[in-house]
Amino acid sequence: MSAFLRLMWIAAAAALAGCATPQSQLEAQGQSAPQPAEQFYVIAANPLAAEAGMNVLRRGGSAVDAAIAVEAMLSLVEPQSSGLGGGAFMTYYDAPAGRVSVYDGRETAPAGATPDMFLDDDGEALPFSQAVVSGRATGVPGVVRMLEMAHREHGRLPWSGLFGDAERTAREGFIVSPRLGRFTNGSYPQSATPDVRAYFAEADGTPVDPGDRLRNPAYADFLRRLASQGPDALYRGETAGRIVARTAAGPLPGTMTTADLAGYRPVKRDPLCRPYRAYVVCVPPPPSSGVALLQLMGMLERTDIAGRGPADPQAWYLFAEASRLMYADRDRYVGDPAFVSVPTAGLLDPTYVAGRAALIGPQAGPPPLPGTPPGAMAMAPDMTREPAGTTHFIVGDAQGNVVSMTATVESIFGSGRMVDGFFLNNEMTDFSFQPRDAQGRPAANAVAPGKRPRSSMTPAIILTRDGRYVGALGSPGGNSILAYVGKALVGVIDWNLPMQEAIALPNLIARGSSYQGEVGRFPPAVLEGLRARGITVRSGQGEDSGLHGVILRQGRVDGGADPRREGVVRVESGR
Repeated sequence: MSAFLRLMWIAAAAALAGCATPQSQLEAQGQSAPQPAEQFYVIAANPLAAEAGMNVLRRGGSAVDAAIAVEAMLSLVEPQSSGLGGGAFMTYYDAPAGRVSVYDGRETAPAGATPDMFLDDDGEALPFSQAVVSGRATGVPGVVRMLEMAHREHGRLPWSGLFGDAERTAREGFIVSPRLGRFTNGSYPQSATPDVRAYFAEADGTPVDPGDRLRNPAYADFLRRLASQGPDALYRGETAGRIVARTAAGPLPGTMTTADLAGYRPVKRDPLCRPYRAYVVCVPPPPSSGVALLQLMGMLERTDIAGRGPADPQAWYLFAEASRLMYADRDRYVGDPAFVSVPTAGLLDPTYVAGRAALIGPQAGPPPLPGTPPGAMAMAPDMTREPAGTTHFIVGDAQGNVVSMTATVESIFGSGRMVDGFFLNNEMTDFSFQPRDAQGRPAANAVAPGKRPRSSMTPAIILTRDGRYVGALGSPGGNSILAYVGKALVGVIDWNLPMQEAIALPNLIARGSSYQGEVGRFPPAVLEGLRARGITVRSGQGEDSGLHGVILRQGRVDGGADPRREGVVRVESGR
């Protein structure tokens, strides 16, 4: 290992151990230390959700308290993306302890799930449009139990006082936003399900339009019970029974039981943290794909992308080719570590990462094959489909604690099945439909009872080298999440852009033989330069990121919300 790399890894280890890096070293790296928190903030995908979180912070609530209020409201006003019938990952920065933790609320497969549950009688994968609205699509929801765990450890206000804004809004109604209206009247499989059509209908049966007021008294009643009874209101009793009945209905009934719901447990995990330039980036470990994001950044750090900029086609070429190498490894090896051996350390081994980066040549070639990182086992090629969906939000309280949380019901309105005013997820379709290849090798992300499906959700916390919080970042977008977050990190760190400008950079998702992105947002010279290097960017993926991020610069909160969606940044003084 070079002396430079050795110093980087020593610094990262010091950050994780809580050791101090001298101020002179930070200054030498061109990095000013962040100031103590004097502001609190919420960045979320809907103004009503952001305001619900800010109301909790104004009452002296913690970042976790506010996150609960935000997610309860998003379940109402952005149900196409996340909800209490889904799951989430939370990356949490504990300011007094100077420690990052991960709360895994990923859904789990019911005990009756089988590896071939998404195969037809001929052993072929079911059409996704059929599987996604089936009773089999729903995994055991995890977000509510996860929030309970985080609240038990970091909450300041009572659980019962965190749902008032969402309950009142559900009862009084809210104005359907343009984005929600686009999905309610879209051509997605879920948009045609009975529950979706019934919920988003006027009294005369016509569908609601943007600008109409929508009420959800069933959700208001459920939130009142959730506030008074705690998470058992979902995992036991009448709501649990209705979830089981709804997933047991055809077509393709599922196997979920009340025992599956009562037995769900979130997992508190140690984060994966690695240095990037003058910072340390912390993300969730598998079954999240945070390891892939860190591998991507590690490869980019071994290029000259930082000396270039967003108008340079070579910068985007390097990003695209590193992305293809990252996705090849992620797709082959990442799954639930309780069921498969994920070579996490090997994927981040400096020698291995350097070898992968060295494969980036002057011209784009055939789709790269996965490498063989240290500790890897032979696994089948991945057959997972992961549509865009999901939401990301960030909460920082006046004490400096921060939540970076990505939540989901998977694709649009989850499975399209509703219970007590919220939609059930379709996370089981995040597993590989084909559990093994022709040689009998298992897929890392094959279905198994109790298993968590692989996720691209990668809520990140950014630290200084001495372990102090400096920022947070994340996005929805299915498998494109890794490219979205990687692009924003390059923009804000390598190119020193304001967070809003980094988020607004064009999206480019390079995976296998596909180069998709926002053709209309790239300068013509960049597109021409990419074509000269063997890359033709086509529309079709990447147009719908929902990045939210924040970075502290000279004590100022520099926040950004993706202009492609309806998110907002709310910041107030904590004094």
